[in-house]
Amino acid sequence: MQEFELAGKLSENINRVFVGKEAVVENLLICLFAGGHVLLEDVPGVGKTTLAGVLARSMEGSFGRIQFTPDTLPGDVSGVSIYNQKTNEFEYRPGAVMHQILLADEINRTSPKTQASLLEAMAEGQVTVDGEVHKLPEPFMVIATQNPIEFIGTYSLPEAQMDRFMMRLSLGYPAKDQEIRMAVQFLRGQTPDKAEAVCGVGDVLRIKEAVAGILVKDSVLQYMEEIVGQTREEAGFKLGASPRALLSLLRASQGKAFLQGRDYVKPDDVKAVLPQVLLHRLVLSSEARVRKEGAEELLRRLVGKVKVPVE
Repeated sequence: MQEFELAGKLSENINRVFVGKEAVVENLLICLFAGGHVLLEDVPGVGKTTLAGVLARSMEGSFGRIQFTPDTLPGDVSGVSIYNQKTNEFEYRPGAVMHQILLADEINRTSPKTQASLLEAMAEGQVTVDGEVHKLPEPFMVIATQNPIEFIGTYSLPEAQMDRFMMRLSLGYPAKDQEIRMAVQFLRGQTPDKAEAVCGVGDVLRIKEAVAGILVKDSVLQYMEEIVGQTREEAGFKLGASPRALLSLLRASQGKAFLQGRDYVKPDDVKAVLPQVLLHRLVLSSEARVRKEGAEELLRRLVGKVKVPVE
């Protein structure tokens, strides 16, 4: 399959530059191919911005970056209309969203109003400025970075915005040998900004079509729905997974199956992407917090109660 080989080249190219985070790169590509967006949550300096830039260069996609600060305005994100005195007309001045890969850096350092300006773009692939609709380029993917909420000067993302992200990922610190390898590459001048393109945006669009065509049997779809439904019944969760979460789980499972070289989804694919897709959408109840129960452990126990379909 040509699309599968292209996806492999893309993954290999990113991992060659971005050392030691193969699982994160795989999940990032799953979201790209499944038409989703990613929230990268981790401490500063572990390479969140670098990863987004390497992805864009590897697929020859346009790359936009906006550094969120408390004074960032919604118009900086979606664009503004400016009056042209020569033509006596208002002209649209594109904002940061008019790129195929958008890095929304430190999204939790800006105001809720500016955070909300991303909602339409992420959900519908368009922005509306002064009543005029502007389509975003395809493929379009938001990679938002976020420092842990206990850091000073941050605004927690509301549940509605969290639900727009297909996955929440964390890079973590590299292992000792990986960090040394990264330093050696740096000394040799093999920096991430020199990453080469191995495919084009047209190739990515074809891969997206292939992923959308991955077979999902009724029994596997029922398995997904049962898990999502159980999160709404679980007393430990004040807020369970939404219908959008089910659709994200479906697409992410298709992306996982595709990268495994299969044309159908297995229950193991669902289990593999489940934590990254669901955990950031679940809100613990007060009772669960008092009992010091974690969302990950609750979800694991819940999944263990759901009958796995036989292939």
